[in-house]
Amino acid sequence: MTAPLGTTPGADDLARRRRRVGAALSKAGRDGLVVTTLVNVRYLTGFTGSNGALVLHADGSGVFLTDGRYRDQAAQEVPGLEHVITRDLVGVAAERITASGQTSWAAETHALSVDAHALLVEAAPAVTLVPAGRLVEDARTIKDDTEVAALREACRISTEALEGLWAGPLVGRTERDVARDLEWRMLELGAEAVAFETILASGPNTAVPHHHPTDRVLQPGDLLKTDFGARVSGYHADCTRTVVLGTADAWQREVHAAVRASQAAGVDVLREGRPVAESDTVARGVLADAGWLEHFTTGLGHGVGLEIHEDPFIAASHAGTLASRTTLTMEPGIYVPGRGGVRIEDTVLVTSADPGTPEVLTDLTTELLEIA
Repeated sequence: MTAPLGTTPGADDLARRRRRVGAALSKAGRDGLVVTTLVNVRYLTGFTGSNGALVLHADGSGVFLTDGRYRDQAAQEVPGLEHVITRDLVGVAAERITASGQTSWAAETHALSVDAHALLVEAAPAVTLVPAGRLVEDARTIKDDTEVAALREACRISTEALEGLWAGPLVGRTERDVARDLEWRMLELGAEAVAFETILASGPNTAVPHHHPTDRVLQPGDLLKTDFGARVSGYHADCTRTVVLGTADAWQREVHAAVRASQAAGVDVLREGRPVAESDTVARGVLADAGWLEHFTTGLGHGVGLEIHEDPFIAASHAGTLASRTTLTMEPGIYVPGRGGVRIEDTVLVTSADPGTPEVLTDLTTELLEIA
């Protein structure tokens, strides 16, 4: 499937990303980085295959490594870098960093296997190899224009597909059937894939945060919780809505109202320069005031991009502040075992525009809908 215009990075985009990571390497006193985590390789080179690595110098130049299966694919996807075709990615990476004459290098030890790290150290004995930490992951938290465009398109497809599904009919169908219907709609609207396996739960199953769809038949009066998303050019949308099939009762209205208020309050503080932990405090505070906090048992939100769960993760323990052009989810919920639950989730872009109002990319009503 052809990617929508403006959603795939060009040579200039990729070069800017490499220079930005290179600047972080220089600041840390490192001459370069061996990138072996595939999602980071994709971010810095554009490569979408299953076997690749990057030897990145602090000036932003580098060498891309892959095997013969991907020779032609790499020629199309990876501009602006020397290509080396080899089965021995670690060995050739060691040769290249040794030949550079630079002795202070970093590696993604948080993702390398113990054996691969040992081979790299053994093959480059003249080089001091230190952990890179989450240097590339940190860079990925701030999205460029191409990334934002891909996320916008993924979110647009997702919400349009759910609105189509809500047109019904739904009662009398199984969770599994409705979930597959939603996934098919996203693909028909242009998604390259679904972002993750759709979570679709009805009735008492809505109390299970990550319920897998079953053959349970949707019934009048059920809560229906749908956690889903489309993927476009590698970028993931993430959205959850909970509706009622038919007329909502008082309990359902109360729980939904509490979650909706918590979610809105949490979204509102996703602003540039604000502490990441503040949104956790605010959203949980709303649930506590409503008397439902003990039934909120999941995380509040996370970064989203080339991975469905990526930095930053929203938690009271997070010591950082929010940067403009970070995309995160905000997803409080209430889960009452045996009875049911409600979650409302949006993918949100932190902006720098005055007054910095967060932009909800999954633009879909959060009101309690009563549908058939």
